[in-house]
Amino acid sequence: MSKNYETVSRAIVDALGGLENIEAVTHCMTRLRFVVKDKTQVDNPTLKAISGVMGVVNTETQCQVIIGNNVAKAYQEVLKLGPAGATGTLPDAKRKITLKSIGAGILDALIGTMSPLIPAIIGGSMVKLLAMILDMFGVFEKGSSTLVILNVIGDGAFFFLPIMVAASAALKFKTNMSLAIAIAGVLVHPNFIDLMAKAAQGQVVELAFIPVTAVKYTYTVIPALCMTWILSYIEKGIDRITPAVTKNFLKPMLIVLVSAPIAIVIIGPLGIWIGSGISSIVYTIHGYLGWLSVAIMGALWPLLVMTGMHRVFTPTIIQTIAETGKEGMVMPSEIGANLSLGGSSLAVAFRTKNRELRQTALAAAASAIVAGISEPALYGVAVRLKRPLIASLISGFICGAVAGIGGLASHSMASPGLFTSVQFFDPANPMSIVWVVAVMILAVVLSFVLTLILGFEDIPETEEESQPTQAKTSEPVQATSVS
Repeated sequence: MSKNYETVSRAIVDALGGLENIEAVTHCMTRLRFVVKDKTQVDNPTLKAISGVMGVVNTETQCQVIIGNNVAKAYQEVLKLGPAGATGTLPDAKRKITLKSIGAGILDALIGTMSPLIPAIIGGSMVKLLAMILDMFGVFEKGSSTLVILNVIGDGAFFFLPIMVAASAALKFKTNMSLAIAIAGVLVHPNFIDLMAKAAQGQVVELAFIPVTAVKYTYTVIPALCMTWILSYIEKGIDRITPAVTKNFLKPMLIVLVSAPIAIVIIGPLGIWIGSGISSIVYTIHGYLGWLSVAIMGALWPLLVMTGMHRVFTPTIIQTIAETGKEGMVMPSEIGANLSLGGSSLAVAFRTKNRELRQTALAAAASAIVAGISEPALYGVAVRLKRPLIASLISGFICGAVAGIGGLASHSMASPGLFTSVQFFDPANPMSIVWVVAVMILAVVLSFVLTLILGFEDIPETEEESQPTQAKTSEPVQATSVS
């Protein structure tokens, strides 16, 4: 991306119809997410043609502008321009209730809640992984206090995940964050955990003569997410019936007294059932198809990222790693998917005569291969040139198959890349290191070669120089294919 973030951000805002057309803006790891008042005022061709914009994704509720790894800098420049809705949260758009809108709403809620938590989850995962490696190489004695503390540091984000989810969901659903945290805190309170352990052993546990299902809520996402959504309605309902003079003490008390029992008796167990059901479906497929399921996921992963559907797997991955210590379908498929996009970008950088495209492709390749952040390569190169995307999907399928045959599994959920490849090392199976290295090399080399074989339509350098912010209309040049 261009280093002049001020110019790029101003051009983006102008293409969106100006500040007055922006209702809200926030960002995730690679995208600026705008809610606009009037979609007809958005100039999509101009927006896509801005130097530094890797792609644009329009959903029912948002206009997502893909920037890449430096999205935070672009976001800060957008904030300086002063859009009224630049508050870090996005309003819920009013829409007709249809199956499509319900599905889009669920996906939007899941992504909106989980995206802010990803850094903490990845950070915790990598610390736990560090402790595992130190233990594997015997740096510290088994059970040493240092290893225990490192595991506690790494486990904090997972153990208290319901509280983190509640806080993030409170922002998404615009309800009181402290109340959401307090209710989620009940589910991970030591006394409640102890009570659930006794219930699991057969002891009768009741709340006002209502049986309480024995459930473990640590490491879970769905219960806290669903409960916070319901809390947003409970809070509004109680606010209507409480007299103004009693709102300071009666309103919060009633909210807690109504919400917490609902969470314990109904929503919590239901959320666990939903989460377990999704996990069961995913890994039943894995059980039947074996390595083929990893291959299919490797081919589909870039397409899932394009639609945002990849975040659907986050709760499943977290729960699986928490229960079994590793995840063997989704995460291994990402090795080939991410590095294949990097290899395709390297091929584009090698073949293109466009200096700006070469610079973009090299940066995108480094991001995908080294850090496992594939969106710059996906939007800045693969989708833009089309054939490199096909090469990446083919390579992702083959590399996913190899990863599945090798039985690779991740002990963390950091995005797979060179620096994070250690998450696939299995202390009980030294050959896992060989398999990981082999898949990574295969992904880069195979996608590189496939991209050169398929060729791609190069972007003439004169086109970008003469029309830096206009839609591209000149005839593309066919790059020479390698046969």
